[in-house]
Amino acid sequence: MLDRIVKIDKELLVFLNNLGNEHWDSFWLFITNQFNWAPVFLLVLFLIVKSFGWKRGGIIILSMIILVAFSDQFANFIKNGTERLRPNNDPEINKRLRTLIRPGSFSFMSGHATTSTFFTVYTILLLRRKYKYIYLLLLFPLIFSYSRIYLGVHFPLDIIMGITVGTILGNLYFLLYKKIDKTYFA
Repeated sequence: MLDRIVKIDKELLVFLNNLGNEHWDSFWLFITNQFNWAPVFLLVLFLIVKSFGWKRGGIIILSMIILVAFSDQFANFIKNGTERLRPNNDPEINKRLRTLIRPGSFSFMSGHATTSTFFTVYTILLLRRKYKYIYLLLLFPLIFSYSRIYLGVHFPLDIIMGITVGTILGNLYFLLYKKIDKTYFA
């Protein structure tokens, strides 16, 4: 059963990855770089300070820095534990892929998908009562994560699991935040 799922995962990646073409390559290379999303991060920081003030907002921003560091390390822990080869390093399919970058680390699960979803879910939970369009932020992890498939460096299951784990962690982190916030800012 697991072998069949892995085979489908590989074939789906080859199909999706080969939908790309040279005209879009520079766009997806831009999208996959987290630093190019700085305007989104700055907007989130602005909305948090505007919504919660400097003191409480500063604590929330600090919690977001911890969130990103934890998420990154957690994803690396899972990657190093599972040791699934990245598609660009998988001899079974790497010749059939359009690979624009060649990371050497392991693939499962996507740190891009995990961290961006974790950050976004937490942000949405914090700001959903204040800004009705905050759910548009969900485009960030979806587009950011898909860039990894386009570039041939993650399998679809790596992305799906990263989004799933990021969603769970975002919700748990928000529950922790609510307890701490209630204790110190009630």
